[in-house]
Amino acid sequence: MAARATTRLRQLLDSDTILMAPGAYDGLTAALAVKAGFQALYMTGAGVSYTTLGKPDIGLLTQTEMAARVAYMVQAADGVPVIADGDTGYGNALNVIRTIAEFERAGAAAIQLEDQTFPKRCGHMSGKELIPAGEAAAKIAAAAEARRDPDFVIIARTDALAVAGWAEALHRAHLYTEAGADVIFIEAPHSVDELAVIPPSQRLPCMANMVEGGATPLLGADELGAMGFKLVIYPNAITRAIARTARELYAGMHTARSTQPFLDRMLLFGELNELLGLPAIEEQERRYAARERSS
Repeated sequence: MAARATTRLRQLLDSDTILMAPGAYDGLTAALAVKAGFQALYMTGAGVSYTTLGKPDIGLLTQTEMAARVAYMVQAADGVPVIADGDTGYGNALNVIRTIAEFERAGAAAIQLEDQTFPKRCGHMSGKELIPAGEAAAKIAAAAEARRDPDFVIIARTDALAVAGWAEALHRAHLYTEAGADVIFIEAPHSVDELAVIPPSQRLPCMANMVEGGATPLLGADELGAMGFKLVIYPNAITRAIARTARELYAGMHTARSTQPFLDRMLLFGELNELLGLPAIEEQERRYAARERSS
């Protein structure tokens, strides 16, 4: 029997090689990332906001909207662990308990919870505010106690570095470790030197977040692995690439009144269907149709 996605994720985090989890925001991007060979995915809350609402990551999505998106992505990922952005847990410790239940039911292998006020802001934006450290630690404890699967991974994120400085960030990371977190995520360091400080300062595996154009220097997974990070996410590389391509397509289509000039930059109808497994689905359909006729 194949190991659960939660168990596989823990095994990957325990390995000597850093785990690279690209961002995805729906079934299509999840399926494409899996076909590229990645061993884990990160469901980006910002990407879901961008593509669902056409709005920035400012805490507009609800718990149930995010849980529903997790479920679609888990199905498309076909057993590859999905790390899900759980924002602030959508309220207090009691809300976190329900959030864990909903995300586990949806099939997530991990949840990331942060210590901002609700509604939150993207970690690379200005104007972030923190809840008290004790309240945030209680929410991590609630998450750890609420999970039904003991291998379900809890990633504790603190945004304290940008708001209150290093001492508070390290203090909160310690509190969240003691509360039952499995991975520590100190968001938005501003330099390579700041990144390098994080893994040696923590008992737990550490996660890095690479945001193109964000507050943190953009490093490759191997560089981060050499620093001691166990997990790196590139949450919205795909969103930014698709947004640029879509903008160029729409502008070109409006000018040319055709998609003809863009054909060499897209997958054609048959190519996309083949990539997503239509031939296998059609074969399955034929097999069941033959069974119906023989009954």
